[in-house]
Amino acid sequence: MKLTLVGAGPGDPDLITVKGIRALQQADVVMYDALVHPDLLNYCRPDALQVYVGKRRGAYSCVQEDINPLIVHYAQQYGHVVRLKGGDSFVFGRGYEEIDYARQHGIDTAVVPGLSSSYAVPALAGVPLTTRGLSESFWVVTGTTKAGKLSKDLHLAAQSSATVVILMGMHKLADIMATFDRCGKADTPVAIIQNGSLPEQRTVFGRVNTIVDRVNERAIDNPAIIVIGEVARLGDPERQAELRALSVAK
Repeated sequence: MKLTLVGAGPGDPDLITVKGIRALQQADVVMYDALVHPDLLNYCRPDALQVYVGKRRGAYSCVQEDINPLIVHYAQQYGHVVRLKGGDSFVFGRGYEEIDYARQHGIDTAVVPGLSSSYAVPALAGVPLTTRGLSESFWVVTGTTKAGKLSKDLHLAAQSSATVVILMGMHKLADIMATFDRCGKADTPVAIIQNGSLPEQRTVFGRVNTIVDRVNERAIDNPAIIVIGEVARLGDPERQAELRALSVAK
């Protein structure tokens, strides 16, 4: 009996690791999430059981309390279970909970890290999380806690000079921006990237005091990554055009 957690990356099926592909090819059962690209299931053996256990806000979902015992059930019945999760299993993926539960039931475990959307998606949108002169560090914060409230860490992050990356925060966007506004960050640049790494990727740029309106105008929605900090302007085409114009004027 074995459980292997595999991070599928931010969305583009080409961004899974080679080791992750090998695990899929060896699996007897693949339990996959909502944000996993369907093309990745083509790596599964024809006789492998494929089980959807996705969790999506506002849609039918499988709760974590059901997923944990399912992992044990399939491992005991079939052998090798691969738990395929979007991004990286240990970055807001609840991967450790699944590993710990499996171990308690005598199941061997392994982890194959994946590219986390927290840094991969901004990079693909031309937004570095750190760069000399603008940002020396970054925070990665969940948009909503288990209790459905804003994380207390968000207020601390808003007071720092670091880049702040927020996952699963679009339904709390106005509250998040209000938190940064109260910390004197009204003019801080913001980038929001929807469907990062996929052909349908869309990005909107603005500032703390304008981004909510811009998101509403463009109908940007989940799944999306929020990046707050001076580095966000580096991916903005309008800002790049301004810099080119200044360069030519000089």
